[in-house]
Amino acid sequence: MAKRTPSIDTKNLTAVQLMELDSCTRCGECVKWCPTYAATDGKPGLAPRDKILRWRQYMNKSYGIKAKLFGPQEIPQSELEEFKDDVHSCTTCGICGTVCESGINTVELWEALRANLVKKGIGPYGKQNMFPKLIGQYHNPYLLDQKDRLAWVPDDVKIEDKSDLVYFTGCTAGYKQLTLAFATSRVLNKLGIKFAMLGEDEWCCGSALIRTGQAHVNGMVPLQVAKHNVEAIKKMGAKKVLFACAGCFRTAKIDWPRLLGEELPFEVVHITEFLEDLIKQGKIKWEKSIDKTITYHDPCHLGRHVGVYDAPRYVLSHIPGVKFVEMDRIKEFQRCCGAGGGVKAGIPDLAEGIAQSRVKDALETKADLLSSACPFCKRNLMDGRDSMKADIDVEDIIELVAQALGLKLD
Repeated sequence: MAKRTPSIDTKNLTAVQLMELDSCTRCGECVKWCPTYAATDGKPGLAPRDKILRWRQYMNKSYGIKAKLFGPQEIPQSELEEFKDDVHSCTTCGICGTVCESGINTVELWEALRANLVKKGIGPYGKQNMFPKLIGQYHNPYLLDQKDRLAWVPDDVKIEDKSDLVYFTGCTAGYKQLTLAFATSRVLNKLGIKFAMLGEDEWCCGSALIRTGQAHVNGMVPLQVAKHNVEAIKKMGAKKVLFACAGCFRTAKIDWPRLLGEELPFEVVHITEFLEDLIKQGKIKWEKSIDKTITYHDPCHLGRHVGVYDAPRYVLSHIPGVKFVEMDRIKEFQRCCGAGGGVKAGIPDLAEGIAQSRVKDALETKADLLSSACPFCKRNLMDGRDSMKADIDVEDIIELVAQALGLKLD
């Protein structure tokens, strides 16, 4: 009698990740820090160590000694579906990896497990399955026209046809949170920084697909968008590409080179890093004082994923009138806003619950304003604040910089 085919396989899992599954000591440190576990009041199965244990058990049932001798044990489809829900109920914030005593790279592990399941037709979660079609066909996740990529540009903003510097707007700022695009472009103009934009040639960075395990769905759309965007940027003659979206920045800096198998032919810079450098050179002359107490939330994609912690704080602390205060959990130990990993799109209630916890952290500082450097963080933190009816403003750093330079945001 032929042996049963294993219910799972090792596709998308590297040799190191297979060893990482065995290296978990179940110490429980990750459980104390996981934002999704906390926001669901400790829902069984959501703790990072429990997801690792379950997949390890699946591996043993499929490839362990008993499986070799007597054939793999069947894992019920319902059980795999439940695991899919749990592994997608993760913002891939990476705090579990930060505190892991075994040094497991959990962000990469969760994305690999998601991709493994998606390849078997299990997942992603809910509306996340629309990302490949939307980004593949429309080149943005919002079902909007590429011809409108620059529809937001006001008459007072000057954009070069070609430049050493390209501002990569991102889908969210260019279509949904126009204030961020207004602020960034006007700040650059005010500072005499010449820049170009890709317009219709700017495609979604592909972050949503990669984070949700769909990098290989529908003809490997992320590879296509990476190739397209890099070529479009090269045609502009750019030596530096500026990002105000932490998600786009992370994807361009880490995922594009990995997808393409080569280093990018230009420098990738976040707007806060760019502004920090200008302030240090004495090239920013402030015009207005922002007399507020401000605290800062580290976006996961900018902080833990890439390591940019100091630049945003440097910029905020140099804006006239700002009294900068820190929350209890900051930098590599910060609490996620709840929007990442496809959770905002797939499980909005969970995203909002996590955001509420972060807003509570901000309220404890007695700050007037909660700032961040990512449009997704801003949106979700605002949603969390509104659901709590909390009295605290939420604005992106670039908006504050624009105000301090005397610029309008509409």
